[in-house]
Amino acid sequence: MRTHTNAMLATLSWNGLTGYGEAAMPPYYGETHQTAAAFLEMAARRLQSVQQPLSPALIDALLHEIDGLAPGNHAAKAAVDIALHDLWGRQQGKPLWTIWGIDPDRMPPGSFTLGIDTPEVLREKLLEGADFPILKIKLGSDDDRGIIRTIREASDKPIYVDANQGWTGREAALDLVYWLQEHGVQLIEQPFHKNDLESAAWLTERSPLPVFADESFQRLTDLPLVASCFHGVNVKLMKCTGLSEARRAIAAARQKNMQVMIGCMTETSCAISAAAQVAPLCDFVDLDGCWLIRNNPFDLPGLQEGKLQLTTLPGLGLHVKTS
Repeated sequence: MRTHTNAMLATLSWNGLTGYGEAAMPPYYGETHQTAAAFLEMAARRLQSVQQPLSPALIDALLHEIDGLAPGNHAAKAAVDIALHDLWGRQQGKPLWTIWGIDPDRMPPGSFTLGIDTPEVLREKLLEGADFPILKIKLGSDDDRGIIRTIREASDKPIYVDANQGWTGREAALDLVYWLQEHGVQLIEQPFHKNDLESAAWLTERSPLPVFADESFQRLTDLPLVASCFHGVNVKLMKCTGLSEARRAIAAARQKNMQVMIGCMTETSCAISAAAQVAPLCDFVDLDGCWLIRNNPFDLPGLQEGKLQLTTLPGLGLHVKTS
């Protein structure tokens, strides 16, 4: 069981204002503190020459240059993107969602994630997620049905299922999807290995539930590959290098009549608040990362009736803890 995720905060300062960014780096994506620090040093050298206030055109130009500094480094690039947007919002004195004309009343309800574990631990975790109206359950074990039965003994909340590339046989997967539908599951995420798009397309064609790409969909350039294989995509800032590309990915997925989930890694309130700015543009919200950690340097976002609350504070709306 993984007990921690590498993370790094980045800051950008201008005329007494500070913008915050974050790189959250689960080990399976290959980024580390060392790789992120090296990349951020390269990005800092480019950003030091910026003297004027930020604008959308300048942010896009800077991010295009920074994206080209080195391949990969998606989370480190996201840290720069988030910090630039937070600083821009602070310069404008407005929250990002206001600048972009996003309606906070369209915020979907959020889900709370439970990993594969023993029945005793699962029941304990259910209590921790009491404020969330939806459960996201990790499957791909030897006893997926048993996990769902354990959840259903304790809760009747709607369920999202993340198979984490853990299913293999197509017919067995389809049979399980029908069983899951009977037990209140609303969607399936990444059923097969990320490169097995043929199996994903086969299941998507037959599934009574929407099937979403996660590991199969990293950046906007992946959308043409997965559009015919899934009903929807899970957009994560740490995969797609930040808010700029996330907004483009959401719009492009809509053009292809795909559903959109906004998701996260294990992140602090910094990256979660960034993703929350665009969450009302999505169908499903899975942004519980900052509720799953012990050392969050920022206050938790507001949560009302299971929905993330967007504040009127500028930029990301962050408030640094004072103690």
